[in-house]
Amino acid sequence: MAVKQTAGRDTLGEFAPKFAQLNDDVLFGEVWSREQALSLRDRSLVTITCLMAQGLVDSSFQYHLMTAKQNGITRTEIAEILTHAAFYAGWPKAWAAFRMAKDVWAEPEAVNAKEEHQRSMIFPIGQPNDAFAKFFVGQSYLAPLSTSQVGIFNVTFEPGCRNNWHIHHAKSGGGQILICISGRGYYQEWGKEAQELHPGDVVNIPVGVKHWHGAACDSWFSHLALEVPAVEGSNEWLEAVDEETYSKLK
Repeated sequence: MAVKQTAGRDTLGEFAPKFAQLNDDVLFGEVWSREQALSLRDRSLVTITCLMAQGLVDSSFQYHLMTAKQNGITRTEIAEILTHAAFYAGWPKAWAAFRMAKDVWAEPEAVNAKEEHQRSMIFPIGQPNDAFAKFFVGQSYLAPLSTSQVGIFNVTFEPGCRNNWHIHHAKSGGGQILICISGRGYYQEWGKEAQELHPGDVVNIPVGVKHWHGAACDSWFSHLALEVPAVEGSNEWLEAVDEETYSKLK
């Protein structure tokens, strides 16, 4: 949705009230808001091309470059747009436009979230946890770190991913230990409030306790899962965590 513009009235409201009204209410209030006819992204593309063609690479051009970025035009796309327009608007105008665009798109495109999460920890994310996918809501990954003596696995959850309610059983010993290593997540036992988890947190899960754990809705999350040695150990998988319960977690 187009942002309500007040620049006209803020700058020229007293000196040129009619111009200010046309700028704020008509140009931005009516023309820019007609998204059903042309998207904000495309309107930004048209606007910056027209301004560049006239050589108007001033503060207004910078504003429209910033708006274009907010409306979804990427660093790669703006470079291509200005390169294409250079052949029609003129090479010197393109140079001037590029200098300003470089400042607006100074930061590189956001790296892949999965790759960024991987860089935040020393253990690998591993492969999609397909064998247990039916017990999870969302995508999880599994990286076995130790499968002898004590089982140690790095379990990674994409944002919004969590496992079903489940219970660890054992005749003796058993249970599980979670060591949180990256991101933000939750652990909850049946009948209790959910516990927010951060790197460095440790959760001891005894046998016979119904629980679930997973990522926050807006964050990747990884924990090491240590299997406590057990006699006749097993997992009982139960129902999924309902959306209403999960959506209340921030």
